[in-house]
Amino acid sequence: MPRVTANLYALFAERFRPRAERTCFVAADGATWTYGDVDELSARFAAMLRAAGVAPGDRVVVQVDKSVGAAALYLGCLRAGAAYTPLNTAYTPDEVAYFLGDAEPKVFVCRPQDRGGLAPIAETAGVADVWALGIQPGADAWADALGHAPDHAVAAVASDDLAAICYTSGTTGRSKGAMLSHANLSSNALALHNIWGFEDGDVLLHALPIFHVHGLFVALHTALLNASTMIFLPSFDARDVRKRLREATILMGVPTYYARLLAEPDFGADDCAGVRLFISGSAPLTAQASDAFFARTGQRILERYGMTEAGMITSNPLDGDRVAGTVGFALPEVEVRVCGDDGAERPRGDVGVLEVKGPNVFQGYWRMPEKNAEDFRADGGFITGDLATMDESGRVAIVGRAKDLIIAGGYNIYPKEIEAVLDAVPGVRESAVVGVPHPDMGEGVLAALVADAAPVADADLQAALDAKLARFKHPRRFAWVDALPRNAMGKVQKNALRERFKAAYAAASAGE
Repeated sequence: MPRVTANLYALFAERFRPRAERTCFVAADGATWTYGDVDELSARFAAMLRAAGVAPGDRVVVQVDKSVGAAALYLGCLRAGAAYTPLNTAYTPDEVAYFLGDAEPKVFVCRPQDRGGLAPIAETAGVADVWALGIQPGADAWADALGHAPDHAVAAVASDDLAAICYTSGTTGRSKGAMLSHANLSSNALALHNIWGFEDGDVLLHALPIFHVHGLFVALHTALLNASTMIFLPSFDARDVRKRLREATILMGVPTYYARLLAEPDFGADDCAGVRLFISGSAPLTAQASDAFFARTGQRILERYGMTEAGMITSNPLDGDRVAGTVGFALPEVEVRVCGDDGAERPRGDVGVLEVKGPNVFQGYWRMPEKNAEDFRADGGFITGDLATMDESGRVAIVGRAKDLIIAGGYNIYPKEIEAVLDAVPGVRESAVVGVPHPDMGEGVLAALVADAAPVADADLQAALDAKLARFKHPRRFAWVDALPRNAMGKVQKNALRERFKAAYAAASAGE
C-alpha cells in the first residue's frame, strides 16, 4: 500500500507487507515471528497506547529488556505517532526520575521486577500510566496488548514530527534528549540500506541492545526495510554469537564484540563462511583489532561513524578500500567539514572539530534552547564535538572528542595518537590516554593500560613512544588496570579514569 504519511512505520510496512510470511525475528529459544505477526502485534500495542490516551507527539518512556515484544512496542509507538524514548536498563531510579521529569511522558514502561520501585517515582513525575513489559508473550503488558483488537491505523505525521527522543549517555553533565524526526530516521535508514548493499535473503545477527541508536535504529531499521530475518539475541555472548554466525550474512557490533570473538582461540574463517559483511561502530575500532580480524578471518570489518544526534554520518565503502583507523566518507546527501573554533573550514589533513549537515541531523535538544544555540551554526551545521581529520579524497578519521583534548604546557595533545602507539606494543591489550591536573603544565598526560598477561616495562613503552612521537606528547605516568571502564555501548569512560587517577597523579607530580 502506498504511503500517505511521512510516518516511518508506513515506510517499513511498504517494504515488508509483500513479504508478510517471511520470518522477521528468531528468538534465542528458537521461537519465530513472521513479518505479518509483527505487523499485527505492533497494531495491538498501538491500540493499547491509544486506549491509554496517547496522542501524536506524546512521549512514551521505555526501560525494558530486549525482546520481540519490546521491538513491537517501539513499532506501535511509531504507528500511534508517539515519541519513543528508550532508556538504558542500567540507569538507576534516581536517573530514571530525571528522565521522567524531563520528558513528561504519557506512559512509562519498565521491567516487571522494577515496577514496584519505579511506579512511585513515575507517580511523583506525574506519569499517568506505568506498564510492566517482560520478555514473555503471556505476561504483563505483552499479554494486555494481545487482549486488544489490532488498530492498523498509522498516524498521519509531518516529516519533521518527532519519532523518538534519545538521551545522550550523560557521561559529563546533564543528559540531553536528542529529538529525532521521522524524516531523520527514514533518510538514514534508506541511505544505509543502499550503501551497505542489503540483498534479498540477508540475515542479520542482532546481538546489540535496543535502547541505543546502534541496535534500535541502525540494525533494526535496515533489516525492516529489507524484510530480513533477524536472529534476535538478548545480549552478546561470544560462543553463542559464534555458533549463530553460521546462519547469518551480516553482523553489526561494537569493537568489544570483535575483541571477544578474537579471544576465542580457534575462531576463524570457518565461523564466518556465510557472512558477507561485518560492521563496527559506537566506539573506535583500533587498527590493530581490524588487522587481527582480517588476519584470522580474511574479512575486513567495515567501520562507520555516527552519533545519537545524527544517526550514521560516514561509512567506509562496501566496495573499495576499508582503511583501518578511518570511518570513511560522508553518507549520500550528508555534508561533513572539519572546522576550527570559529567555524571556518580547516585545510585538508589538519585536525579540527567535525561538523555535519543533512537530512539525518536531529531537530535539536529537548527543552534546551540555549544548548541548541551553542551547538548549531547559522547555516544548520551541527558541531559534533568530535575531533577529526579529512584527507583530499574526503575520507574522515576521528582523532577523539574535543573535551578529551589535552593541553599541556600550551601544546595540543590528541589522546588517540598516543593510544595507537601504545596499543601496538606487544603485551598491551588496550590503552586509554587522559589529561589530569598538573601543577606546572596545566594538564599532564596519563596512560591507563590493560595487559595481555603481565604489565610491560615502562622502558619498553617509552622506547615505542620515542620512536613515534614528539617528547611533549609522551605520558608522564603509566597506570596498569584490570579493565578500562566502559559504558553500555563499549565506549571508554575517560571521565572515570580522570577521577580515579587525578589525586595520585597530583601527589606524584608535586615532587617533580
